[in-house]
Amino acid sequence: MIRVSVLDKNGRPLMPTKPSRARRWLKDGLAKVVHNDLNVFCIQLLTEPSGTDTQPLALGLDPGKKFTGVAVQSARFTLFMAHLILPLPEITKKMSGRRLLRRARRGRRINRKIVFNKRAHRQKRFDNRRQNKLPPSIRANKEMELRVTKELVKLFPMTQITYETVKAKGSKGFSPVMVGQKIMLSWLKTIAPTNALEGWQTSILRQQLGLAKDKENKEKQIPETHAHDGIALAASNFMQFEKFHTANSHGHHWVGQVVVTKAPFKIISRPNLFRRQLHFENPVKDAPNNRKRKGGTVTPFGFRSGDLVKAEKGGKVYTGWIGGYTQTQKTQNVSVYDHNWHRIGQFTPSKVKLLSRSSRLCVAV
Repeated sequence: MIRVSVLDKNGRPLMPTKPSRARRWLKDGLAKVVHNDLNVFCIQLLTEPSGTDTQPLALGLDPGKKFTGVAVQSARFTLFMAHLILPLPEITKKMSGRRLLRRARRGRRINRKIVFNKRAHRQKRFDNRRQNKLPPSIRANKEMELRVTKELVKLFPMTQITYETVKAKGSKGFSPVMVGQKIMLSWLKTIAPTNALEGWQTSILRQQLGLAKDKENKEKQIPETHAHDGIALAASNFMQFEKFHTANSHGHHWVGQVVVTKAPFKIISRPNLFRRQLHFENPVKDAPNNRKRKGGTVTPFGFRSGDLVKAEKGGKVYTGWIGGYTQTQKTQNVSVYDHNWHRIGQFTPSKVKLLSRSSRLCVAV
């Protein structure tokens, strides 16, 4: 049975409760519904709770290059599952474009017809070749995982975090999954007690729990691709494969039990924002001054990029996130995107209604 997150009147997380009890509290005026950035249904008590005792709850994180599985599990219930769409491909694309434009600017500035020692080479202002730095794309991945973790800790009284790690032979810098593991673990330890498991251990636990794994297409936004691994990681805190030895036999057996139940499943991504630039890199024929405006996170219509809105067009209502706008002498439109950051369409600003301001997360069921 699905459980409802509960906060005390000071905003501290308590043990989740049954939906029927939550409805009764809301009806009697003992609680209110509170908003959170993960769009998880949560209530806050308006009076002192009858008790503040909590049971062990674990968070499992199964990181990948493009996707991460997240789950919150207790010994008796699965409380939350999520499929994170990581920003690495978009960040890599933007960094490559920035590098290309920078090299072009430097190439235009330098006059190669004069002697080398008289060319306009700017000396370095600082040493940017420091070691052990985290690449921007991988940092963006880890910061998104950290952001979701912090939001979950606000909703559930977490007692343990389990993070999956990988090991690579030879150079440790070739795998985006492996780079950043150490710093991510150090970040998580500041939130709650943290331990790590390897992939083969996750696989054994998942099979013991009877959870399916879709290995053919990891882009599928279903629990079987990554979230089930998150459940297995969290369940490792309640069941272990231990040695036993008796007078007649010896070997290994499972100690402890975990019950996997239905739970809210969310698909979480980041809005693909484009910061304000003067114009596109390439000239456009019909644009004024042969250049077209590019980027920007603020619109003239009161919306900002990443805002959750409801838009109407052709008698149909769509829900999505603001991604930009177009404004000419004849038309004014706002672009609305889904959680995969595929454009749903362009809408007249008067038919777009703001639901909530941007939280830098796009959460879909």
